[in-house]
Amino acid sequence: MFGTHDIWLFIISGLLLNMVPGPDSVLIMARSASQGWRAGSAAALGIGCGTFVHVFAAAIGLSAVLATSGTAFAVIKILGAAYLLYIGISLILSKKQRTRNTEKNLGTQKFLSHRRIFIQGFLTNILNPKVAVFFLAFVPQFISPDSNNKALAFIMLGCIFNFNGMLWCHLLAISSAFASKRIQASESVALWLNRLIGGVFVSFGIKLALTERS
Repeated sequence: MFGTHDIWLFIISGLLLNMVPGPDSVLIMARSASQGWRAGSAAALGIGCGTFVHVFAAAIGLSAVLATSGTAFAVIKILGAAYLLYIGISLILSKKQRTRNTEKNLGTQKFLSHRRIFIQGFLTNILNPKVAVFFLAFVPQFISPDSNNKALAFIMLGCIFNFNGMLWCHLLAISSAFASKRIQASESVALWLNRLIGGVFVSFGIKLALTERS
């Protein structure tokens, strides 16, 4: 569909990847726990807008990369695979202390208006260069080599990824507001979830490294 393949695998993988604890999710949890689910929702919407910027920027870059030589493609492929492996290994070796300290520091910030929280979420996402690199490394695996418009396919997949991310982020905002203590008590579960998804990242990195340019 629109030059993509394995769309259900992409959706499932995207949902799993969105569940990985990181700066965005910690910000949503902290704002929801301190100011209610509406504050967490405002942060989530800001993060979603930041993601759209990354999607469109990456789509333009992807078109240029795919139109260049095989050498350039190989360089991008190796960098992308190395980045995915780096994320996977980092998640597998992750510890609870880092997430707990980050959440504690965010939770101590003063109350903000929903508008300022929205901007905070947007800046947290848009100023993270790893997000842009992630899209260039992950999304192309689900674009058909013979697609007539790879940029359009990239944008469509990016929008699907962002929509799924918004569903998860708002669920996280609501659950954090009404059950923050329970969420904090489940750090061990989150740790093992990190390790499981880290294995998924490693498999994606290996798959990308073995991909041949058509």
